[in-house]
Amino acid sequence: MAGPAIGRDPAIVTAVAAAQGPCRQSRMAGGWVYFMANRPKGTIYVGVTNDLARRAWEHREGSVDGFTKRYRLKRLVYAERYEDIRVAIQREKNLKHWSRAWKTALIEADNPEWRDLYEQLP
Repeated sequence: MAGPAIGRDPAIVTAVAAAQGPCRQSRMAGGWVYFMANRPKGTIYVGVTNDLARRAWEHREGSVDGFTKRYRLKRLVYAERYEDIRVAIQREKNLKHWSRAWKTALIEADNPEWRDLYEQLP
């Protein structure tokens, strides 16, 4: 996926990669941390997946019961790609503890209009 709201924290990736070494890192598949929303400045969901296009589609279709279906969170507003799914999982855990204001600022730094980025996915 290309576009303004695709990023990652290089410091996290570098630190984890250095701790794991080249062999361990190459064995793990990559992953995505992403935010879904129902509207600009609306409800935000933070998730992690190894297949962003499939997971965003599931949210949009409401095919999985849960928070995103209940609150109709169908708009992919932010995503970060990681080479190692374990790094993505840790990043998701950290982001879930961030305040709403910090999450909103992260989205708006790259996607100030809260556009749905789903159509930009490869």
